[in-house]
Amino acid sequence: MYKHFIPGLFFCFLLIIWELLVKLFRIEAWLLPPPSAILFSFWESGSLLWLHTDRTLIETVAGLGAGAVSGFILAVAMDFSPFFKKLLYPFLLLTQTVPFITLAPLLVIWFGFGITAKIILIAVVCFFPVALNMKEGLESTDKNLQKLVRSLGGDSRKIFSLVKLPSSLPYFFSGLRIAAAYAVLSAVISEWIGSDRGLGILLIRSSKSFQTDRVFAVIIFIAFITLSLVRSIDLLGKKIIPWHYKYYKDGVKI
Repeated sequence: MYKHFIPGLFFCFLLIIWELLVKLFRIEAWLLPPPSAILFSFWESGSLLWLHTDRTLIETVAGLGAGAVSGFILAVAMDFSPFFKKLLYPFLLLTQTVPFITLAPLLVIWFGFGITAKIILIAVVCFFPVALNMKEGLESTDKNLQKLVRSLGGDSRKIFSLVKLPSSLPYFFSGLRIAAAYAVLSAVISEWIGSDRGLGILLIRSSKSFQTDRVFAVIIFIAFITLSLVRSIDLLGKKIIPWHYKYYKDGVKI
């Protein structure tokens, strides 16, 4: 029971040490603010944070949804068509070597500085982990189960719906969790390219005005949003594939 409190206690200990060191060495607040100043800034900037959060959340959820759906569809299409897989899979691997931020200037040229370019960029980033994980899940399905369904008269669609899809969903949610973390990061970075609102633009403005305490507050808030989104996906996974979470506890097979 007590082991669950150890990380929290250690974190509090680090905050106390941080506070004491800043006060002891009289470090300027613009260089490294103490945790108490960051907490006060978080409280003081609460309304400002929420004002910028809605734009970032809209971009994140829309981009994540578009990337997840397109990644799922492509993985299924490659599973049904070997030709389609041979045609697209090398291209899929090749495009992963391109840093996503390099696409931002092109998207701005094509779609402007509005929200559309940002959603497309986030969708592209989220597409790859979902597509590759889903593809791996479809390929790792038990061959004996496929033969069993086929021996009972099942066609490819039956094998997919009864065997492949249920077996690959844990891989899908694994990719979705990775994509969720990338989505928030991509939304923040895309706002640096050009935006009038969002947590990314608030971060830049706070940095330029040397409000380091607010910079830390925004970073903490972004981390909170990311963890909340990943946790929401975990809860959704437990509803859709409860058998997987009963079979695995804390990531370990039981």
